[in-house]
Amino acid sequence: MFKTIGGKIGGAALAVFGASLLAFLFMRVLPGNPARLIVGPLATDQAIKEQEKAMGLDQPLYVQYWRYIKGFFTGDWGFAFSTGQPVKHELFARLPASIELGLYAFLFAFVFAVVFALLATYRRRPVVDGSIRAVSFFGLGTPPFWFGLIVLLLFSEVWHIFPGPDGRLSQNTAPPPTYTHLYTIDALLAGQWSTEWDAIRHLVLPAITLGLATWAFLTRLLRANLLDTSREHFIVVARSKGLGRWSAFRGHALPNAFLPTLTAGALLFAQLIAGSVLVEKVFNWPGVGGFISDSILRQDYSVVQTFVLLSAILYVVMNLFTDILYGVVDPRVRVPVTK
Repeated sequence: MFKTIGGKIGGAALAVFGASLLAFLFMRVLPGNPARLIVGPLATDQAIKEQEKAMGLDQPLYVQYWRYIKGFFTGDWGFAFSTGQPVKHELFARLPASIELGLYAFLFAFVFAVVFALLATYRRRPVVDGSIRAVSFFGLGTPPFWFGLIVLLLFSEVWHIFPGPDGRLSQNTAPPPTYTHLYTIDALLAGQWSTEWDAIRHLVLPAITLGLATWAFLTRLLRANLLDTSREHFIVVARSKGLGRWSAFRGHALPNAFLPTLTAGALLFAQLIAGSVLVEKVFNWPGVGGFISDSILRQDYSVVQTFVLLSAILYVVMNLFTDILYGVVDPRVRVPVTK
């Protein structure tokens, strides 16, 4: 077991190294010069060269890459030249908003995927199954930014059920005391129920928009696995021993069909946190998405490289966690294959 975990950690380290190297080289081959963007279009060549020297861009690529990796793991993430603030400060100020949005989007997608997959497979009613499949097709094929604009138009402008693109809270609502930097949890801990309700109302539309495609994918995946597992012989044996239909389905079919969904869900959770750029733009959500997209356009090396490396670490950690959890849930994974 420990040998397997050690091998997976080694593979995760290689994946992080590859992602960091790709991010570093990608930013260097983009057209343009970040030093010119900082000093302005009217700057002289001498001023540009001095700025490049100040940014370390005059050094060999391997030296720049070593400084980048060393700085990341020692906590020196550089400065965001577009804002003049340390990258760590800028990212940490925006990450809680992205984490909160991604967390609720994943909860929506995961919980409703299980519910709808069970509805589609337990009794196999053609109308219910066909309707769920049609909605999941819609979720997979709908661009998130378009869906976000539609729900904003309907639920905010037309029906006035949810607030518009105001960010995390209404303008007349003060943020709750800081405990976790997640407004819904902080307001709950502080007992500020009006702030809690306002934060939830602002989360509903962006969370559904961000989690729609994930919900559709997990629903279809779990539905297909449940259909395959429900036809296995051990389900027939369980029923023949007097176990009820629901008990056999819940106790035997669902746990066995759930394993692929667990793997996909962990990776999709990381994707929801790291890849919510368009949704954050639509709902004016103060997360890292808009900041990263602006940094790419400005070729702000420090910001983009740090975010890519953080995203890669998040992905490999979630994948490693899933592999370990797989061994806990399914004992067959821990058994070595013998010839």
